[in-house]
Formats: sequence, C-alpha cells, structure tokens
Amino acid sequence: MLSIVTIIFYIFKTDQGIKNLSAQRASELSGENPDYSTQDLYNAIGCGNFPSWTLYIQVMSFEEAEKCKFNPFDLTKIWPHGEYPLIPVGRLVLNRNPTNYFAEVEQIAFAPSHLIPGIEPSPDKMLQGRLFSYADTHRHRLGANYLQIPVNCPFKVRNYQRDGPQCINDNQDGAPNYYPNSFSGPEHNSVHIESVCPVSGDIRRYDSGNEDNFSQVGLFWEKVLNDQEKQRLIENVSGHLINAAEFIQERAVTNFGKCHPDYGRRLKEALDLLKNKEASAIKKSNL
Repeated sequence: MLSIVTIIFYIFKTDQGIKNLSAQRASELSGENPDYSTQDLYNAIGCGNFPSWTLYIQVMSFEEAEKCKFNPFDLTKIWPHGEYPLIPVGRLVLNRNPTNYFAEVEQIAFAPSHLIPGIEPSPDKMLQGRLFSYADTHRHRLGANYLQIPVNCPFKVRNYQRDGPQCINDNQDGAPNYYPNSFSGPEHNSVHIESVCPVSGDIRRYDSGNEDNFSQVGLFWEKVLNDQEKQRLIENVSGHLINAAEFIQERAVTNFGKCHPDYGRRLKEALDLLKNKEASAIKKSNL
C-alpha cells in the first residue's frame, strides 16, 4: 500500500500508437482542413472505434526525490523507466461524442486544483501557478458558479458557497452559508487534511540554469527516435529556426549539439542547405 509521502507521476499512453504528419502535409491541412484532428477523433468515436489511453504511474519516495540527480518536479524532465518502472493502473476510453458542443465542451472547466481526497499537488512550479490561475480563468470565463454547470458539477455537493451571479440550481435548498450552524451543514473532516511535509533550507534566489538540461534530450535522440523521425525533427526545427537571427541559430545548434553531437551536426547541415536555397532563389530573382 502506498504511503502518504509517496510521490506519484501519472502518464497516459495512447493505445492507438503514435503517427505524425510531415511538416509539408501539416501545412497543407492547415489550409484544407484546419479541424482535421477534431474530425478524425469525432468520426472514430462515431464509428465505434473508441480511442483509449492506458494510465500508468511511476512511484518515488521523498527520500529518493531528495537524492535524485535531476529535479523530479521539473516538467521538462522524465523519470527514467528503468529506475521508476511504469505501473498500469487503469484506462481512459472516449466512447461518446457530445450532443451539444457548447454545453459539454466549451463550458467544461478542467483545473489541476480539482483534486480528490488522497491526491495532493507536487512542488512543480508550473503546477503551483496553475492551481489558482485555472480556477480564476474559469470564474472569469463561465461565472462564479461555474461548478454548478452540469458538465462540471460534482455529485452530492455540500458546501457554504451560496448564490451569486449565474446561480443555476436550487443551491442546496437555501441552506445556511455560515459555519457553525444548527442545520446539518457540512463539517470539517480531518481525514482529508493535507499531509505534513518537512521543509528546511534558506530562502533565496536560485539560478537553475546550471541544471542538466541536455542528457535526457540526447537519450531521446539516440534511443527513442528512428531515422525517419530524426529526419522529420530536423526538418521541423530547421524550418522554423531559419527565420531567426544568425547568432540565435548558432546558439541553438550549440545547444542541440550538447544534447547529442549528431543532433547538432544534422541541424547545422539542414540550416546551411536552407540558406543555400534562399541565396539561390534571391540570385535568380535578381537576374
């Protein structure tokens, strides 16, 4: 059984496999059918070919996190599967298309602060910022009572939030909005109090620029991508990078080279090829 101080990393992996469009085809589709991906998903569900994702978790103790060679709460890093193996725990299946797109999709309000008891947020800096910003965005976009909208409404709601703009239900039959009260209002449940974590150290500005931001990218290049995927990646990066200033291009090539020498070399070759094509085109236009 997992202890209260266990750190869990959640991963959804597609059961359909991964297939990517070439940069050229993606550019064509942006004009021909910008809703290509949405159409593909809608048609698959409509035909009964329900897409699914297997949910895995990776488990790390706080003691392991303190000794980890990288910041385990850095969202640009992955936890190596060899050290923290994937544990299958469930499956997500999309088996119905919305009947009213506005009501069921445009009004939906996902937020990382909507957590069930027993699951608490990590020290991930991006997550910490999103805990309040997502809910604030929903209040601005959908109104103060966005959790009363059916697509967002939790079951068996009992709280002390009453009325206000866009109240759309009986709001718990006008129950009192103060605590304590004599009318069976919800009580604090100590079972759901957040776990206690020891914290120590000095508060100061911390420069994270000297962290290892290259080795995992190098492993991805060397161990994960095949030759075709590497070529598409180089084409995509160089196709955008060619529009940057020369010194930015040089800096990028250096950084990718730190990830893996072959990565940097091929990126530089692709940029040189694009520059030669541009020079040739300019020369022809001036003739």
